[in-house]
Amino acid sequence: MSASPLPQPVEPLVSVTFSAARAEITLSNGPLNLVTRPMLRDLNAAIGAVREHAGLRCVILHGGTAKAFCAGSDIREFADLRADASERKILFEDMVLRNLAQIEVPTIAAMDGPAMGGGLELALACDLRVMREGVKLGLTEARLGGLAGNGSVRLARLVGPARAKEMLFTGAILDADAALSWGIVNRVTPGSALEAARILAGEIQQRGPLSNRFAKQLVDAALDRPLDEALSVSTRLQQRIFDSADLHEGMRAFFAKREPEFGGT
Repeated sequence: MSASPLPQPVEPLVSVTFSAARAEITLSNGPLNLVTRPMLRDLNAAIGAVREHAGLRCVILHGGTAKAFCAGSDIREFADLRADASERKILFEDMVLRNLAQIEVPTIAAMDGPAMGGGLELALACDLRVMREGVKLGLTEARLGGLAGNGSVRLARLVGPARAKEMLFTGAILDADAALSWGIVNRVTPGSALEAARILAGEIQQRGPLSNRFAKQLVDAALDRPLDEALSVSTRLQQRIFDSADLHEGMRAFFAKREPEFGGT
C-alpha cells in the first residue's frame, strides 16, 4: 500500500518583506493580480503583519512581477452574487481597504502596470501613488454596469466631484500624464515605479517618524471631521510633538549641522 503524497504548500497571493524601517507588500495573484476573496484574505493578513511590526516608517504596495499592478476584480466571482453580495464580498473588501488606509505610517502604491477598477481602489487607499510612464488607470466598473464603491469616495476627495463623476460615468481610462495632472498620482517616472517609490520612501524614512504619523492623522482629520474638531486634533498632536524626544533631537542636529537620528519617541 503506497503512502499518500504530502500536500504541497500553497504560495500566498500576497507577501510582505521588511527592510530596515520599510515594508513592501507584494501582490502575486497571476499576471493580472486580480482581486479575489483569497487574495483579499492574504492582503488583510499582510496588512496585519505590517501594523504589528515595530519601527516601520513607510510601506510600499506593488504588483511584483505581474503585468498589471492590479487589473481589478475577478468578475467570475460575480456570477452567483445577488442579495448576499454585502456578506460575501462588499463588506469584507471594504474592511480590507479601510485596514490598508489606516496603516499608521505613510503608504505608497507603486504602479508598474495598469491599475483598473478594484486595482485602482487599492492604490487610492494608499497615501501616495507613483506610476510608470505608459501605464494606465481607471475606475472602469461602469463599462460592466458595476460600481466602484470605496474608490468613488476616495477619488472624489482627490480630484473633486466633477472629475470624479466624469471618470465614473464614462469608465474613462487615463494615461500617466492625465493621472498626474488630475492629482490621482503624485509622481510619474520613466523607469521602474517600484524603484521610484523606494527612493520616495527613503526620503520619508529620514524625516521624523512621529511627525509623519501625526501629519497623516491631521490630513485625514481635515477630510473626515468638522473644522473645529480637526483643529482640536491638531492642538493635541502638536503638544505631543513638543513633548517628543524627536523634536529636540532634530533641533540639536540642526545646530550641530548633522543629520538627525530620530527614534520615533
